[in-house]
Amino acid sequence: MSDSYLQKLTSINAFIFDVDGVMTNGSITITPDGDQLRTMNIRDGFALQYAVKKGYKIAIISGGKSESVKSRFTKLGITDIYLGVHNKKEAYHQLIDAYNLDPQRIAYMGDDLPDYEVMTMVGLPTCPKDACVEIKNISTYISPNKGGEACVRDLIEQVLKSQQQWFDASKMNDKDFVW
Repeated sequence: MSDSYLQKLTSINAFIFDVDGVMTNGSITITPDGDQLRTMNIRDGFALQYAVKKGYKIAIISGGKSESVKSRFTKLGITDIYLGVHNKKEAYHQLIDAYNLDPQRIAYMGDDLPDYEVMTMVGLPTCPKDACVEIKNISTYISPNKGGEACVRDLIEQVLKSQQQWFDASKMNDKDFVW
């Protein structure tokens, strides 16, 4: 890893994540009732709620609009959930304005073309191993993990470790976390 990348990790105080292809493997199972089912990684969920508890701003910006996805993120403590978004740039600017965030201190993880424009606006653009080539080309960091296979955990853990905010056994209490 480059010194530039490691330096950026130490300044991150906010994360933005896409859902399909990042939190999931990009597959959707459609039930006979028309519901769309996704599978998410439990380690990603743990890292998300851990980062929230440590005071990091976490936001979700996704074109999908599943209520079960929203419910999952809400249970993890995430309050800024933008679903059914057709223009991710607008949601991004709403988030920046609402919390007066410094774009250079934001890590964004996306996997496909709808993420491209916003990824060019943040300090640390990142993606899973199986992102499309255009997204890989603009990413400062490409996780060794595919979407849905703990790439989110990989990024969050690196940021928190670089800031000495990761695991403290004396402060861990299983009842504080949603599984």
